[in-house]
Amino acid sequence: MIPRYTRPEMEAIWSPQTRYRIWFEIEAHATDKLAELGVVPASAAKAVWKAKDMEFDVARIDEIEREVKHDVIAFLTHLSELVGEEARFVHQGLTSSDVLDTCLAVQLTRASDLLLEGMDRVLAALKKRALEHKMTVCIGRSHGIHAEPTTMGLKFARFYAEFARNRERLVRAREEVATCAISGAIGTFANVDPAVEAHVAEKLRLTVEPISTQVIPRDRHANFFAVLGLIASAIENIAVEVRHLQRSEVREAQEYFSPGQKGSSAMPHKRNPILTENLTGLARLVRSAVTPAMENVALWHERDISHSSVERGIGPDATVHLDFALHRTASMIEGLIVHADRCRENLEAHGGIHNSQRVLLALTQAGASREDSYRLVQRNGMKTWDEGGRLADHLKADAEVTALLSPAQIDGCFDEAYHLKHVDTIFARVFG
Repeated sequence: MIPRYTRPEMEAIWSPQTRYRIWFEIEAHATDKLAELGVVPASAAKAVWKAKDMEFDVARIDEIEREVKHDVIAFLTHLSELVGEEARFVHQGLTSSDVLDTCLAVQLTRASDLLLEGMDRVLAALKKRALEHKMTVCIGRSHGIHAEPTTMGLKFARFYAEFARNRERLVRAREEVATCAISGAIGTFANVDPAVEAHVAEKLRLTVEPISTQVIPRDRHANFFAVLGLIASAIENIAVEVRHLQRSEVREAQEYFSPGQKGSSAMPHKRNPILTENLTGLARLVRSAVTPAMENVALWHERDISHSSVERGIGPDATVHLDFALHRTASMIEGLIVHADRCRENLEAHGGIHNSQRVLLALTQAGASREDSYRLVQRNGMKTWDEGGRLADHLKADAEVTALLSPAQIDGCFDEAYHLKHVDTIFARVFG
């Protein structure tokens, strides 16, 4: 994590102080249940909670870890310094992964809640801009080449639908990763009653892991990071579109350029799409967590720690970067400038060739074969490309075409409303 791409709300989730606070709660709740079951004295459970409002000394824990080479033991040693003699009853029957994996579940669910807030902001911005530009007509492109008309509102609506799907995916991924394992070494509950796991899960608002080994199964985490990767790709999908629309030759939309902002250290005229270029890079960083998360699924027997170093990195990095990217995406969409006049200029720049399919269909309905219809339209379309003018005029000057279609019928193929007649239907599907 670097401050440039970090929001403090997400950073706090991954701070050492937060991590140790969650570890403490896991241990304290487990000790409560162990006391209730008669495994440890009730006084021990009460004593543990003395540390509830204390600050954990991160430097002291690090100092202990340098000696013992074990983070959980270092924490428990420090906890005993705070609690006193009865701390010996803490961690009865537990193994380190019980603490580490349950803590990670808490952190990922909290991170998910922040990510969902960010997604809601993006969705709100996309919906607002979609409705605003519902009928702002522009040229649609396939392979980067003019195709048929669409609207800027449909672009926003398409991104909205993708984000809505990803929001549902994240809700499910959050649910799937929010499991608690307090099952002891190898996951057999030999030294800790399953009731302890159920109690800790309830207190931390998690569900009980149905079967763990010494670790929670990592397919849950792989799915979680895969969903983050999909969300990142959705962000890049928007970013790439805006970057293309902002090109000097297109200029149909552009990022807001604030007063005093500078675009280039060398060229004062520049207005660069720096936000969306940054979002494209952030999306790559988030997706870089997906493959390692997948590789973490296959562990040796009942446990190894090959996944541990990976998750210490990708857990904070992927969620922090995605959280920042979501809010930057929302801000970019909220301030995006749409040049409707430029959309119109580009739409009309090539003599109406975007109506070629309409003419093709009219010719087939007039009795020409599809092959002949295609040949006639393509011939006149290429002439429009190469020589300029309007496709309608070239068609009217083609005897083979006018043998099948009257001038009025040809003109009827160039009605813009024809392309937009189902926009309301699409919006109803997307927004209800």
